[in-house]
Amino acid sequence: MDTEAQRAELAAQRWFLEHPGVIRVDARHVHSRTAWWEAVLACSPRADVAGAPTAALGGLTALHAAGLQGIDGDGLVHVVARKSSHPRSHSPGVRVHETRRWRDEDVVAEPIPRVRTPMAAVQAALWARSDREAALLLIAPVQQRLATAASVAEALEVVRRDRRRPLMRSVVGELVDGVQSLNELDFATLCRARGFPEPSRQVVVRTTSGRAYLDVRWARYKVVVEIDGVGHLRPEQWLDDDARHGEIALSGDLVLPIPSIGLRLDPDRWLDLVERALRRGGWRP
Repeated sequence: MDTEAQRAELAAQRWFLEHPGVIRVDARHVHSRTAWWEAVLACSPRADVAGAPTAALGGLTALHAAGLQGIDGDGLVHVVARKSSHPRSHSPGVRVHETRRWRDEDVVAEPIPRVRTPMAAVQAALWARSDREAALLLIAPVQQRLATAASVAEALEVVRRDRRRPLMRSVVGELVDGVQSLNELDFATLCRARGFPEPSRQVVVRTTSGRAYLDVRWARYKVVVEIDGVGHLRPEQWLDDDARHGEIALSGDLVLPIPSIGLRLDPDRWLDLVERALRRGGWRP
């Protein structure tokens, strides 16, 4: 269709210019996937749109495209492009990140070009607004089974220089060791500061009701710690937790449920309890 016909359709508001070079012909509500396609196309050089991707969804947007839930982000569509590829458009609502770390093997071309989940988690953490948000964006894809801790650790090795790299290496190291949430990460940091022995994490045990996952366990000292977030206050979850704790106690372990809000507001109170339990089990500093 020639340019004059395009202008007529746009003037009649039957078509819509979403980004320079990208026209939407559907006037209905734009689904997020449509907005993702528009952003990738708007950032791709014209000659390469039909070939190998030179731009792709990156960071948190790529994580959302892979199925990540529960994290809203900043409302922007994040697109990553090869450094000096001269992306065509920096449109409102789209943030383009040109990078020297572009690797073709990190990009999934279908259905929408996006960075693979392990690398997307690393990108999201690098671009996060705070260190705590960065830690969350590394943990969440592993917690939701979208990537393995080992694959995120491998992706992080591509990052050679960044001020946040030491923090990210620390968080990923905890992921490899079994930490599954920010609350558990906070608890692990506090335990190390107190000089406690290293526990096992995300331990699978069998009870009469089936398998149970324990957040933290010192098997030698027969101490189990469960870090309970606000979700554990729901009546059905509360009852399940109490029953599970009872079964674990019958097996010989002392179970200490610690509310995550308590750990944040008064950590010493709860760590003192853990220390007393460890000492009772035979631990000596």
